[in-house]
Amino acid sequence: MSRLPDGVAREAVIDVGAIERNVRHLRALVGTEVIAVVKADGYGHGAERSARAALAGGADGLAVADIGEALALRDAGIDAPLLAWLHAPNTSFAQAAAARIDLGISSFEQLQAAAAAASVDRPVRVHLKVETGLGRNGIAPAEYGRVFAEAASLERTGLLQVIGMFSHLSNTSPEDDRASLSRFGVAQAGAEAAGLRPRLRHIAASHAAIDLPAARFNCVRLGISIYGLSPFSDRSSADLGLRPAMTLRGAVAAVRRVPAGHGVSYGYLHRTASESTLALIALGYADGVPRAASGAGPVTIGGRQYRVAGRIAMDQFVVDVGNAPVEVGDEAVLFGDPTAGAPSATDWADAADTINYEIVTRIGQRVPRREVRS
Repeated sequence: MSRLPDGVAREAVIDVGAIERNVRHLRALVGTEVIAVVKADGYGHGAERSARAALAGGADGLAVADIGEALALRDAGIDAPLLAWLHAPNTSFAQAAAARIDLGISSFEQLQAAAAAASVDRPVRVHLKVETGLGRNGIAPAEYGRVFAEAASLERTGLLQVIGMFSHLSNTSPEDDRASLSRFGVAQAGAEAAGLRPRLRHIAASHAAIDLPAARFNCVRLGISIYGLSPFSDRSSADLGLRPAMTLRGAVAAVRRVPAGHGVSYGYLHRTASESTLALIALGYADGVPRAASGAGPVTIGGRQYRVAGRIAMDQFVVDVGNAPVEVGDEAVLFGDPTAGAPSATDWADAADTINYEIVTRIGQRVPRREVRS
């Protein structure tokens, strides 16, 4: 039976080779430039290692949510094109400009702030984000003309380079996404009429990049898919030719033989049906294991799959293994690659009534990441 190294209670094993191969596979599929999204610490996989693996797999650039994430990648020595698009009110873009970080611009005020951070010999590169129906950030349609005219003027002065225009789809239905694509076309026409010629046009994230060719334009942003997880409810990672990069596992920290009717964990949501063995796993909601999956989250021990017994606590949970032989130190796999016999992150998402994005992204910093290459 597999075991964790001595002294290790829990770990997330990150296969950078899987990320690299996923990017290579997806890039061949979409046939466009690829921006690899490594925000939220690379969806929990580690931003720097994910960025390096994605670039090795052929990604043309990287993206994160905010400037702090981008600066951390620059500090790590990553020199690839890098976009940050979500900014706090009244953010100064001076540090980002100095680090050659591309800025996603969602308003007239942000456009002016970007220009203020530039100099004639160091223009700031921007991607104009336009609102096309998602109701989040992005230049409002009523502001298209004003912002595009100002962007063109600032580009002529040499303070800005408008290298991209982008938006985001809702993935609600093909009809809704086609309506957003139509609005994106209106925005592109308005930008061209103002004299802008952004080289990159991107609206598709993983879902649309795979499933909606009309949304690919000449660039796509790939997030969850590069980590080997499916953005679809009806297709698995394997169906898409992807391999999950994260395996979350813990060591059996204690084993207890109990009689029938014995309560397990807070609230006694589970009582043993007969004399049984309980295995304690040192992972809990403080580590990102969702409490909502209490009594339902799948766990593999010794090649057999079980369900969490009772309530998931802050630091631990229990598995009722019946009469199976389990020892302290044995490996318990929460999720990983289903083709290798592990439960999937999607299985945990289903157990917690959420999505696989949240399962991997929420794994906490108390869980050590160990990098491997398959």
